[in-house]
Order: sequence, then C-alpha cells, then structure tokens
Amino acid sequence: MTTQPYPSVEIIIPYYKRRDMLERCLDSLEQTIYPSMSIVVVDNGGQEAGLVFLVKRYRNARLERLPENRGYAGGCNAGLKLSSAEYLVFMNDDTLHDPLWLERLVLAAQQDDKIGALQPKILSLKSAGKGKKLFDYAGAAGGMMDRLGYPWCLGRRSSRLEFDEGQYDIEHDIFWASGVAMFVKRAVVEELGGFDEDFFMQMEEIDLSWRMKLAGYHVRSVPSSVILHEGGASLQGGTVEKIYFNHRNNIAMQLKNRSIAGLCWVVPMRVLLEVAASVYYLTQLPGGLKKSGAVWRSIAYNISRMPETLKKRNTIQRSRVLADRTLFQHSPISQMTAR
Repeated sequence: MTTQPYPSVEIIIPYYKRRDMLERCLDSLEQTIYPSMSIVVVDNGGQEAGLVFLVKRYRNARLERLPENRGYAGGCNAGLKLSSAEYLVFMNDDTLHDPLWLERLVLAAQQDDKIGALQPKILSLKSAGKGKKLFDYAGAAGGMMDRLGYPWCLGRRSSRLEFDEGQYDIEHDIFWASGVAMFVKRAVVEELGGFDEDFFMQMEEIDLSWRMKLAGYHVRSVPSSVILHEGGASLQGGTVEKIYFNHRNNIAMQLKNRSIAGLCWVVPMRVLLEVAASVYYLTQLPGGLKKSGAVWRSIAYNISRMPETLKKRNTIQRSRVLADRTLFQHSPISQMTAR
C-alpha cells in the first residue's frame, strides 16, 4: 500500500460547559509532535461567551457551534461533516496526551488498508497524579464484548482496574475503540453513516466499532500511543441517567447488530438479566427505586422505537461480511459488566 508521510488528521472534540477542562486539553494537544493535525471544537449548544477566542489561541483549531446539545454522538457527527482529513480522532476534552501519541496511531493505520478504528492505551489521569500507572475505566487497553453483549476492557474487569505493567503492550484486535480517543479512517465512518445520534451518549462508539467489524474493517489497539483520561467528567458512574443510557443503548445495539440466530438466544437471556438488574438496583441506596425504574424505562424506549431500530438493522445486515460466530469466537459467555 502507498502511504503519505504525514496524512491529515483532525481532532474532533465535542464540548459542553467545561472551559477549564477544554483549555487544559488544548494546551496538551499543542505539544503533539505531528505536522498535519487540525482541531475542531464542537460546542454542543452552550453558546458560551469568549469560547471562540479561546479556541483561536491554538494552531489549526476552529470552533463549530450547534444550536442545541446533540450529545457526544451528534457533536462528533457535526465535526465529521466539516472535515476533509484522511483520519479523525473523536476525543473527550478531559484528556492529556503523550507528544507522540498521534504519530504512533497514524503509523499503525498506514500498515493496514482495512483499518476502521484504533485505540491508544488509556491510563487514569487521577492515578497518574499520585505517581501510579493505573488503567482508565473508559477503554483501558482496548474494548471487548462478551457473547451476551456486555462490554468490558483489557485492563478492567467489572470495576476492578489493573496497573499498567506492560501486559497489554502488543498491538492486537479488539472489539471496540473507546470514544475517549477514537482514531478512525474518515472514509469508513462516512460509509457507515457516522455515529447513531439516537444513542446521544454512552456506547455510541461501541456500536460504531461493531458496525465496522461487521462490514469487514479492523479495530485494533495501539499501546505505544498513550492518553491520560480524567473520567466521569460528563456523566458520573452509577447515576440514574447513566444507568438509563447504558441499558437503553446496549439493548438497541444488540437489536441492530446481532444476527437473527444470535438474537434468538440472546434476547431471552437478556430479558432475564434486565429483570435481575432492576431488582439489584432496588437494593442500592439512595435512589434504588429510580435506578430500577431506569432499566424499565430503557426497555420501554426500545419497544417504542422498534420500527426505527429495524430500519437501521436492515441497513447494517445488508452490508455484513462477518458472521457472529467469527466475531465472538474468543469471547467469554459473560463478564457481566456495565460500561
């Protein structure tokens, strides 16, 4: 394959009302050693005064304002439509970056024409401040999925995080690349229609990665590229809202992307597990009743949206080149984790 020495890369940062965090992120990106990088900050309906002047301080950075908050998925799609770069990075604004993080991702992408997405190693910014190298919850060393459809990560099992001791330092195939810093080939994302904006936030990058793999593209980890992530800045773990989006979007993702044969056994199992989750949340104080109710609201949402989901499913399944058996052949039956 022919390669350019420095193909164009655009960083797309959906932003919502955390100016101090955005400024810290842009300061860090300014130290990136890569000559063909540009940045677009997508203001998700905030209309914050002075934001345009902040963004203009940085090289090759510009601001796009949206009239309303379209979530992570909508903000990324807005940036996608503006960009003509060969590669994109969908990035959270609560990140810091090794100076060579981007060059190493580009080098890895240029080794394979079928790359759809890459993920750097994501370490916890909070633990780094204490002199430790702990993996970050949201992506860690690469996103995986068990056969029941529950996402997990290399370097993170359930809520237990591992220390980075080089145990995942070989590039390998993963199931999904984290939206903390999701490096993609723009043409592939456009071909697949971008993120599903109905997800709004939570698991939209898993859904996109899944669609990439079904269409025959590769999703891989690149551990030589390192990102630090603060985590929990937009939506704290364990909140009613996060529980709702996690359950709602995970169900929708299964209905869209699974084969018919897969759905025949996964759906009955997941119904039982959703009921079990709702009972479990009742035991949590405070707010157990609301948390349990979030599970039932997520089920009701998916029932009400079934016609739209089936239309999306038809499009995805027509482009499928990879069988579920191949996709899940090395996956455990369940890690029973919620992202």
